[in-house]
Amino acid sequence: MTTRVALITGAARRIGAVLATSFHGAGYNVILHYLNSETEAIALQTHLNQLRNNSVALLQADLTDTNDWGSLALECTEHWGRIDVLVNNASVFYPTLVGNVTVDMWQELIGSNLRAPFFLSQALIPALNKSTGNIINIVDIHAEKPLKDYPVYSIAKAGLAMLTQSLAKELAPHIRVNGVAPGTILWPEDKATLSESAKENILNKVPLGRQGTPEDIARTVLFLADDAPYITGQIINVDGGRSV
Repeated sequence: MTTRVALITGAARRIGAVLATSFHGAGYNVILHYLNSETEAIALQTHLNQLRNNSVALLQADLTDTNDWGSLALECTEHWGRIDVLVNNASVFYPTLVGNVTVDMWQELIGSNLRAPFFLSQALIPALNKSTGNIINIVDIHAEKPLKDYPVYSIAKAGLAMLTQSLAKELAPHIRVNGVAPGTILWPEDKATLSESAKENILNKVPLGRQGTPEDIARTVLFLADDAPYITGQIINVDGGRSV
């Protein structure tokens, strides 16, 4: 098997779906991980497999509720016998007001944004070593400057940024580890939905004066995967200058 394989977590919707589509378009086979978005995952798999037969596999797993990382890694590598790129994209995002944070909130936010990327990366080290592969973490510009009312999420993403730098040292020279930190790309959903005035206020802080797109993130991730052999331990902000 010579076709490269990318495992993308949280890949059924939003940025994850664009990442999966972009890697597929670049010639990768894709393992598309999802938790609850089965309908969207199957639809994306069907579409991409119609473009190239047997090129997308599905992986359903709750990454916040497993300790059997070895079995999960084995399930991933059994599809095509290799893993070349791991993109830790899956994330939970919602406000946590100090004074009302529960242990369950902490475990869910830290679990999805920090614990799962670490232990999944660790479990896949043998496969990534074999392919001289790389890990790309989807961080957040708020790993550097905390987002008000989102302390636990900000803490988790700050941890993911340090995870990126730490693993870059630990796994060199065979595995590169980098991160991409999105700014204003897609507006949040559900419990984190913003008012129109709040959206306008955010865009006023972006020097480029507009939202980015999921394709902006995907292009940067693909650059790190395919065209940056001498880059490791770096986190690229894709935020229209908002973090300046």
